[in-house]
Amino acid sequence: MEGGNSIEKGLLLVNKEDRDSEATVTPHLVFTTFIIVSASLSYGIGIGYTAGTMSSIMEDLDISIAQIPVYIAEITPKNVRGTFTFSNQLLQNCGIATAYYVGNFMSWRTIALIGIIPCLIQLCGLFFIPESPRWLAKECRDEECEVVLQKLRGTEADVVKETREIMISVETTANISMRSLFKRKYTRQLTIGVGLMLMQQLCGSTGIGYYAGNILELAGFPSKIGMTMLSIVVVPKATLGMLVVDRWGRRPLLMTSAFGLCLSCILIALAFGLKGVSWIVDFTPLMAFIGILIYSMMFAAGIGALPWIIMSEIFPMDMKVVAGSLVSITNWFTGWIVSYCFNFMLNWSQTGTFSIFAMISGLTVIFAWCLVPETRGLTLEEIQLQHD
Repeated sequence: MEGGNSIEKGLLLVNKEDRDSEATVTPHLVFTTFIIVSASLSYGIGIGYTAGTMSSIMEDLDISIAQIPVYIAEITPKNVRGTFTFSNQLLQNCGIATAYYVGNFMSWRTIALIGIIPCLIQLCGLFFIPESPRWLAKECRDEECEVVLQKLRGTEADVVKETREIMISVETTANISMRSLFKRKYTRQLTIGVGLMLMQQLCGSTGIGYYAGNILELAGFPSKIGMTMLSIVVVPKATLGMLVVDRWGRRPLLMTSAFGLCLSCILIALAFGLKGVSWIVDFTPLMAFIGILIYSMMFAAGIGALPWIIMSEIFPMDMKVVAGSLVSITNWFTGWIVSYCFNFMLNWSQTGTFSIFAMISGLTVIFAWCLVPETRGLTLEEIQLQHD
């Protein structure tokens, strides 16, 4: 059996020069990706709409602080997989920017209703997008797998080699059980996937995203001006991240983003720590705003999307659903804890809160340097071979 697996793996490594040719980005691929990520626009609105309207929500509903708070990777060619997967983060930031901006002059109820629109777009578009080729291969629907790949890659593309690689990959992982995710051989993938999700949330992203307006008010900076400025910068920065992720690579962009978060949190901590110092008191509101601005830009450019991209790449085909569920639960549960505790932490110590976020962001740089692999330019099958 070992010999058979070695032969099959060897088939994935031959003629590498042929497989490294650039795949075509087709309209069908762009449309399919847009439909899948359109709900991220709604998610972004959900993240951002409280940031500028928190006081109105609490007043209208009479509530307290304690009461408020892998498909794309499988269908895209390896040379643009990071870019297309990063589009999920871009749409989220479009939603956040929309909520930040219109929150200055619309009620929070109206903003919440706007979030329905992208969901309706996705609901209608789902009838026109294909199944994942790898899922079709797993279900032994080989002919459909090749047909879907042909649509996604274009009529002129030769998809025979890619289809064969997918078939081989599915055959070599067909006997993996759900419990196999917790075997020693997957320890590194689990550590990376769960670790990145933990650090994405523990660096304070959810709290700052939900309560940016409150933070600006506490720092003495006009929240409406601040929220308008934030709405302007987050989308271009996410666009930049989408453009460079397949050029720089995942690992360098992740470390750069985390380092930027660390510096911005230090700046915010200093702004709150120096509020009572007479010779600099006039500059501390601006320091806090610049810190939040840099934080939002660096998060949008890297760590906001990269943990999801890397997670979708490093796990084997049969493990993606189970592993994706585990890391998603980790992300959401940790995000809930951070968002719930954030205001209590600010009441405890504003300087201490952002100092903690700075330390965690610094640890993320070290974590990425030591453990996170570079997956740029590799097919999902080639990435898996590195871990076997």
